[in-house]
Amino acid sequence: MIEAKNLTRQFPGGTVALEGINLTVPDGQFISLVGPSGCGKSTLLSLLAGLDKPSAGSVIGIERPAVVFQDAALYPWKTVLQNVAFGLELRGLSKAACREKAEVALRTVHLSRFARAYPHELSGGMRQRAAIARALVLEPDALFLDEPFGALDAQTRSLLQTELLTLWERTQVSVVFVTHSLEEAIALSDRVILMASRPGRIIADVLIDAPRPRALRHDLTLAAIQDRLLAQLSEEVARVAAQEYDTDWRGVPLPTLSVAPGEEGGSGI
Repeated sequence: MIEAKNLTRQFPGGTVALEGINLTVPDGQFISLVGPSGCGKSTLLSLLAGLDKPSAGSVIGIERPAVVFQDAALYPWKTVLQNVAFGLELRGLSKAACREKAEVALRTVHLSRFARAYPHELSGGMRQRAAIARALVLEPDALFLDEPFGALDAQTRSLLQTELLTLWERTQVSVVFVTHSLEEAIALSDRVILMASRPGRIIADVLIDAPRPRALRHDLTLAAIQDRLLAQLSEEVARVAAQEYDTDWRGVPLPTLSVAPGEEGGSGI
């Protein structure tokens, strides 16, 4: 179980990125963090993963975290297989063991055919699959993903969402997933955590109790959840914009997703 208690993160200069965060993630649960830019989603993920230390409060329960970022950050001079095996090499495993485990991880993400390819020879989606394999090969007890599909086209993003869910169901590893897309969060997660900014804090924690795969445009319950979260998010975006924009700014209406089964709809931010 991941448990954050009264987390606060203040940066040099006095900016309070997070304040009073309390969050529990049971073993094997998939949660998503959503919220406007600057609300501290990535900061919270870094604290939960142990990449950063809080100014106050504590995080417990993480022994073997693995992190995947929006940029796959593969070493360009290493093959895909070598990139996936690198973390194991740092742990001191034998060359044969590293290779064997890396090959298994690549089969898991269906990338074995490109084991000897270099990152520049891969598509964006393939690079992200390699990054996920590099994380999974370490056998983590929690997987942290920071906008991993944010730079991908819609079709590739949809394919990788399905792949991620398949991997999660197979491994039952805890997942903390940062995204700007409410639709993506609701489609993937057991819980959606909505954050507000200045300072970053949790304003909603919503259980998504629905079978997967989920089709938001054809499920009135899920559409209602998205509308409710979008309304809260819209208010927060407007509040922050009012502080940042010139006084002549009047805002832009945001769309909703209340549609009947079989109808088309749109989604938010």
